[in-house]
Amino acid sequence: MQIIPVIDVLGGTAVRAVRGERSRYRPLESQLCSGSDPVDAARALLDYCGAAVLYVADLDGIVHGAPQRGLLARLAGALPGIELWLDAGFADPHAASAMLASLRECGTSSDATSASRSAPGVAAITPVFGSESLRPGAMAHLPADALLSLDRRHDTPLGDPHCWTDTSHWPARLIVMTLERVGSFDGPALDTIAEVRERAGQRQIIGAGGIRNADDLQAAAASGANAWLVASALHERRIPAAS
Repeated sequence: MQIIPVIDVLGGTAVRAVRGERSRYRPLESQLCSGSDPVDAARALLDYCGAAVLYVADLDGIVHGAPQRGLLARLAGALPGIELWLDAGFADPHAASAMLASLRECGTSSDATSASRSAPGVAAITPVFGSESLRPGAMAHLPADALLSLDRRHDTPLGDPHCWTDTSHWPARLIVMTLERVGSFDGPALDTIAEVRERAGQRQIIGAGGIRNADDLQAAAASGANAWLVASALHERRIPAAS
């Protein structure tokens, strides 16, 4: 099971997720680093996991439509050789292209809609298209190798419900995001993972939310997940560091 560490950023600060209730997010307190600087938190998470991929949730972009371009460029510049999976509230591939073009002007380089490439010395950026942010019908225009996040809260799909039901337009990689379990330590939504796996065929499934320990990761893998987005369990060292 691949662990993909997660950093949530709000107003230029790394914050701690609380059941996906973003109004309750507060500056990060972690056993892995001091303070809530996003670059420090990102480096600590990547080092602890031995990871080469970092998921970045830009909450200003997701909630307010105002991505933190300066901060994102700083993260990319500080993390050479790392791939950033960026959810910044993209409504469609065109919005992602425009956003990533603006980041290139700030010193980053990426392929706007598919597996990204980066210039030497900066992180690659791959956009994540969240169902809660996609405009209706936009899923049909995602490239085959895109990252689509199927977002739900308490069994209710967020955004266009067709993102959950129209498997014909699912790309090769799916994130199954159960928001009420994010930062909850309630355990992963294994039934949801199993249900998506049954319909997803050979697509890669990345789960999100609820992980408490290494046993949960094993159970998630048995349910059909290939990888899992993790933050809180890492900050509290509930999962052993990579050897």
